[in-house]
Amino acid sequence: MTLARCRVAALLMVAVVGKGLIGAEPTSLPFKPSPVPGGVVVIAIPGKGAAPAVTYRGEPVLVRRGVRGWQAVVGIPLSAKLGQDAIEVDGHAVSFTIKPKRYPEQRITLKDQRKVTPNAEDEARIAREQALMAPAWKAWPEGLIPTLGFQRPVPGALTASFGMRRIFNGEPRSPHSGLDIRAPQGEPVRAPAAGTIVLTGDFFYSGNAVFIAHGEGVVSLLCHLSKITVKQGQLVKAGDLVGEVGMTGRASGPHLHWSLSLNNARVDPRLFLGPR
Repeated sequence: MTLARCRVAALLMVAVVGKGLIGAEPTSLPFKPSPVPGGVVVIAIPGKGAAPAVTYRGEPVLVRRGVRGWQAVVGIPLSAKLGQDAIEVDGHAVSFTIKPKRYPEQRITLKDQRKVTPNAEDEARIAREQALMAPAWKAWPEGLIPTLGFQRPVPGALTASFGMRRIFNGEPRSPHSGLDIRAPQGEPVRAPAAGTIVLTGDFFYSGNAVFIAHGEGVVSLLCHLSKITVKQGQLVKAGDLVGEVGMTGRASGPHLHWSLSLNNARVDPRLFLGPR
């Protein structure tokens, strides 16, 4: 299968220049565009033929049929620089603009200092786990078409929003790459959308975790679980039980962390949840 495949995710309407096209195409995708680091941009691509091959930073990008051609649905990583950027469409650059967004700061106190400053043994484990997780973030299961609508994996209040600049025990660390949802220990955790389980395990930072590939590069990570109830290769529907809330890994209390990824870029899951 070529890189040109229908792709789905959140959305972001932005001015685009390329192949004689100026402007963003109207779209029926049910979420609000956000052309910022950690957001999603939808770029109109003219043409009535086969789906174009689209990449961004070397990663295949989800495309789907639009009103006047095709639409590229592009996840923008939190590390993206502001200003002009571009996707590649059949080998030609199509530009778009990344706008600024200021994320809040969060200070967290952990009892286990090793979860803040890992020792040499921990660092070796983390490196092994990152190598194991890398293919899961890029998973593109054959024949799976992702939904545009997601549901919360657990009910509850948000305790940490996406993109927060986190400070653990006084030490700055990477921005928060998902949503934290407060829930009691043992609360059922359910698949936010249909997909296939591509990886499960007990990881240094994520604790007990489940990766769900929803199709075409759209991937969820659910972590800090007390129990995992699914196995790798299992197909799940939206709402199916995948585990129970816990506080494994780097967690200061029971909660669920949910990350969502498009084209191997972590984006804000709230873009996909619709009106709340």
